Amino acid sequence: MGNKENKQNKNSKKEEKREDQEKQQDKEQHRDERIEANGQVTLDENDKHHKIHLITIIGEIEGHDNLSSSSKTTKYEHVLPQLAAIEDSRDIDGVLILLNTMGGDVEAGLAIAEMIASISKPTISLVLGGSHSIGVPIAVSTDYSYIVPTGTMVIHPVRLTGMVIGVQQTFDYFRQIQNRITGFVCEHCKISKARIEELMMETGVLTKDVGTILVGQEAVEEGIICEVGGIKDAIARLHEMIDRRLAAGDGGCGSRTTDTK
Repeated sequence: MGNKENKQNKNSKKEEKREDQEKQQDKEQHRDERIEANGQVTLDENDKHHKIHLITIIGEIEGHDNLSSSSKTTKYEHVLPQLAAIEDSRDIDGVLILLNTMGGDVEAGLAIAEMIASISKPTISLVLGGSHSIGVPIAVSTDYSYIVPTGTMVIHPVRLTGMVIGVQQTFDYFRQIQNRITGFVCEHCKISKARIEELMMETGVLTKDVGTILVGQEAVEEGIICEVGGIKDAIARLHEMIDRRLAAGDGGCGSRTTDTK
C-alpha cells in the first residue's frame, strides 16, 4: 500500500513538473512573439517583484504613411494603445523606454512623447545608439533619462521632404511646428529655448547641413539628458522610483511621480 502511494506521489510530482515546464515554455514563447512583433516585453523576474514594461523606439518613427518593408520602424499606432493600456493596468509598476532612433514623423513622435509624459507611473528613458531629431522629445518625456557614453543626439531644425509651396504661410507653419518641439523639450528638461535654438542653427558641426551632434556627456552638460549611464543604472533607478511611489501609498492611480531632472 505504501509503495503504491509513493508511486502515485512521484507520478503526481512528475506531472506537476511537466505542467510547470510547459507553462514556462509558453511564457517564453509569448515573450519572444511580443518582442518580435512590436519590441515590447514585461520584465517581471526581478527580486523586488516589480513589473516593468519595456518599450523600444527604434529605427524611423513611422507616421501616417507606411515606410518600405526594408526599413526598421516604430509604428505609433502600436505604441500609443500600449501606453494607454499601461496607464490603465494595475499590474504594471513602471515603464522603461529604450531609444535607438534616427527620428521620423514629427506628429507621431510628439504624440508618443506626450503620452509618455502624461503617464502617472514612474518612467525612465535610456538613449543607446542615438535619439535624433524627433527622438529628442521622446527621450526627455520620461521622469528621468540616461544616455550611454557613446550615445548621440542630433538637434536640428524642422525639415520637410517633397514639394514645398514657397509662401509666407509655409514658413509660418514650419515655425509653429518648431515651437511645439522646442517648447515640449524645454518643459521636460533643463535646457533653455534660446540654447536649443542655437544648437539647431549651428552650421559648423554637421556636414552640408545645420544642427548639432551631442555625444553622451555633452547631452548631459547641455541639460537635455539627466545622467550618463547604462541599462543597470536605468533599471536600478526605476526600481527606486517604484519603491518610493509604493511607500507613498500610491498603488497606481495617484499623482505623477516626480524626479529631479
